[in-house]
Amino acid sequence: MTAPQDIRVLVVEDDPVAADAHMMYVQRVPGFKAVGKAHTAAEARRTLDRVPIDLLLLDLHLPDGHGLALARSLRAAGHHADVIAVTSARDLAVVREGVSLGVVQYVLKPFTFATLRDRLVRYSEFRTTAGEASGQDEVDRALATLRAPSPAELPKGLSAPTLDRVIRTLRSAAGGLTAAAAAESVGISRITARRYLEHLVTTGRANRSPQYGQVGRPELHYRWLHGS
Repeated sequence: MTAPQDIRVLVVEDDPVAADAHMMYVQRVPGFKAVGKAHTAAEARRTLDRVPIDLLLLDLHLPDGHGLALARSLRAAGHHADVIAVTSARDLAVVREGVSLGVVQYVLKPFTFATLRDRLVRYSEFRTTAGEASGQDEVDRALATLRAPSPAELPKGLSAPTLDRVIRTLRSAAGGLTAAAAAESVGISRITARRYLEHLVTTGRANRSPQYGQVGRPELHYRWLHGS
């Protein structure tokens, strides 16, 4: 039996550092192959004209046009690659417009490897659906594979907005930080900050290690795990 072919992905991202990171993320997901990157809409069109592409990982803000305009022109030219949109925009009107242009998922920046991996795996599962549905339930199940799961419930006393602020603070601290430093940056108590940091450790998104200060007492430092 012939092994299924990897899903061929073109990364379209104007930031070279982000483009390299997204290429690396795609390569880490079994069943996917990053076949190239483009930094502009024009470069993406040229690549699609010469290389078979199944999926675009498409930044919506490109230096020579909007990503949805690129998707629209590709449809008009007969390209049928699906699109996972990557954007920092939260405009739901853009989301609605993208549905008609083959945008099957949206990933908001900044995102972790785990977030993109989940979207890619769901897309892969959706692509494998074939045959004739036995009824409405089967159609609904096929479409549901594209939807992200509901966010996991946080431990009692923790809130999603505060967790997001703690995550941003931790990710921006290249050398890691203490609960006291996180508390000062986020505007919460040290005890509360430590609860959020420990939650990130428990869920595998951060690690902690003791560091000794001048008085010889260890102080816990937390670091964001890259690729989490």
